[in-house]
Amino acid sequence: MVALDADLAVSTQSIEFGRRFPERFFNVGTAEANMMSMACGLATTGKVPDASTFAIFATGRAYDQVRLGIAHNELKVRVCASHGGLSLGEDGASHQMIEDIALMRVMPKMQVVVPADYNQAYRAVLESYEREGPIYLRFGRPATPFVYADVPQTLGSGVDVLREGKDISIFACGHMVWRALEAAEMLARDQGVGAEVVNVAIIKPLDSEAVLSSLARTGVAVTAEEHRKVGGLADAIREVAAEQYPVPLFAVGVGDRFGLSGTGEAVMERFGLTAEGIADTVRQALALKPVVRHAPPVLDNGADEG
Repeated sequence: MVALDADLAVSTQSIEFGRRFPERFFNVGTAEANMMSMACGLATTGKVPDASTFAIFATGRAYDQVRLGIAHNELKVRVCASHGGLSLGEDGASHQMIEDIALMRVMPKMQVVVPADYNQAYRAVLESYEREGPIYLRFGRPATPFVYADVPQTLGSGVDVLREGKDISIFACGHMVWRALEAAEMLARDQGVGAEVVNVAIIKPLDSEAVLSSLARTGVAVTAEEHRKVGGLADAIREVAAEQYPVPLFAVGVGDRFGLSGTGEAVMERFGLTAEGIADTVRQALALKPVVRHAPPVLDNGADEG
């Protein structure tokens, strides 16, 4: 493994790798596009490059190099994007990347991983070394509560039921997972609602069977992500549901607008990306829950291509 940095090592904490393994650490300066091209070259020599920078630069400024250099050639490069989403806070709309999952999910051959906490992020980095093909790893900036008490043994399919329920499915990723768990606790305490909380750490390739299994148990769903409502987790779940098991599905995320400057938590509250915001959306979704549900179809092996 080698690490590349675009002059943000202190902010991304990749500086720790550089201190321990200086011979395998390359600071390319503020040249993100060049960094991705360098990662391609290193990958062709048998090394496993982790190219680290903010999400806004990894997927926005360097999109062409990621697309044609990394993804088109199916190279074993890990695009490690930190500071994703609105919780970046004070840096404002210019740095709050809320379209990156969409950009990476639509890219052929690119895998998309959004860990829920530190322990799962640690596991994702370890497993990324073994997995073939390009991977987009999305991390946030602020410290968050632990979802997993210990480092998981494996990411598995990337779709993990953290709390079982029969009334509604809440599919969440990244920093919205712990908020979804809080929302589920709130709903159970105040209204007796049994919400099933599902952590979708691997958005692409999506484990469609696991998604359908949860929808079959509950018959209605809400998605929660620190991202636009289009192109990311919500659309990934919608595609599965619309094609194979149509149910009411509401999304918690960012609408047709950019972010705002403020503390990370204040911005999240402004956009409704909170436990209360999830709970409110769950109540709306439950009002449309069908009385009778049909069993989901049996998937064939080609259903998980996208």
